[in-house]
Amino acid sequence: MSIQSASRPTPSKHRLALLMLLVIYPFVTAILYVLMPLTEGWPIWARTALLAPIMVLSIVYGIAPAIQKHFAWFILRQPRLVA
Repeated sequence: MSIQSASRPTPSKHRLALLMLLVIYPFVTAILYVLMPLTEGWPIWARTALLAPIMVLSIVYGIAPAIQKHFAWFILRQPRLVA
C-alpha cells in the first residue's frame, strides 16, 4: 500500500446514503407528480419503464456528482473548507 493511499480518508457510506436519500426522495416525488397525470391508465410496468431511466440517468450524471462535489467534506468526515 502506498503512502498516498494510506493517508486518504475513507468515505462514509452512511453519510453518502443520507445525502442521497435527502436529495433523491423529493426528486422522485416530483417526477411522479409530473408523470402520473401524463401516464394515467398505463399499467404499472409501463410507468416504471418510463420512470427508471429518468431516475437512473439523473442520479448517475447529475445528482451523485453534484453531491460528491459539494458535500465531499461531509462524506469524507473532514472540516469544511470555506473559500
